[in-house]
Amino acid sequence: MKNFKKLALMGLTAVMSLSLLAACGGGTQGSANTPADNTETTPVESTTPAGNSETPAAGEFTTVEAGKLHMSTNAAFPPYEMTTDDGGFEGIDVEVAQAIADKLGLELVVDDMAFNAALTAVQTGQSDIAMAGITVTDDRLEVMDFSDSYATGVQVVIVKEDSPIQTIDDLANADMIGCQADTTGYIYCSDTPENGGYGADHVTAYDNGALAVMALVNGQVDAVVIDNAPAQEFVAANPGLKILDTEFAVEDYAIGFAKGNTALKDAVNTALGELIADGTVQSIVDKYITAE
Repeated sequence: MKNFKKLALMGLTAVMSLSLLAACGGGTQGSANTPADNTETTPVESTTPAGNSETPAAGEFTTVEAGKLHMSTNAAFPPYEMTTDDGGFEGIDVEVAQAIADKLGLELVVDDMAFNAALTAVQTGQSDIAMAGITVTDDRLEVMDFSDSYATGVQVVIVKEDSPIQTIDDLANADMIGCQADTTGYIYCSDTPENGGYGADHVTAYDNGALAVMALVNGQVDAVVIDNAPAQEFVAANPGLKILDTEFAVEDYAIGFAKGNTALKDAVNTALGELIADGTVQSIVDKYITAE
């Protein structure tokens, strides 16, 4: 269904080289890893010179580092964020963030870390924005603020082609479901049956989606719940897998901010609205995700 610009994705050998996968879901707090742990920081060249952090449309705001916009992410969630062969970053989120930084007269800096650390980094003021295919949830709204939505994410189910699981309803019969840790997919699946989940005893959390898919290939789980865009790539890279026809969940992606950072949120929302209105965001999405 989808074609992507070059992605650093796996056969099973390459799976093991992937860093922790970002996800659409996720918990509201970091784990033992802090945002400073296992973090790579790379400036992304801006087409607008780094300047002051004021935009006429949105008023004055401050950033973590003067003249720069720090974006925390986990760059293993194609096509939204991934690494390039030369150690840089690319993807929908990266280019949207770059376009926003250009409008604000700032230099974009991508801080690559674990997904839960990316959320914590923005909550604790160590980054300005978090973009990692992040879904807005009630729990997250208690500890973070969010921009307007800029993209829609669809979660799907990956199974083996000969699996007895052929519909979403069949997931209730799965012995074990694989998900990326801290994602909404994990939250949904591990919830109690009374709340529409399958119970934590029937869900295994993995550091990234690539490891979850490898577990499926190896027969350690019966299905994997993950976002559609990376699911397409994982299935293409691993013969014998398929995606169920029915969508598991549809969610909106948004940019995360520290709670109460209204000035920066308003500035980013103003820039984002202009980029949506003039077609820039759609052109970026179309660059990475094309209809068949």
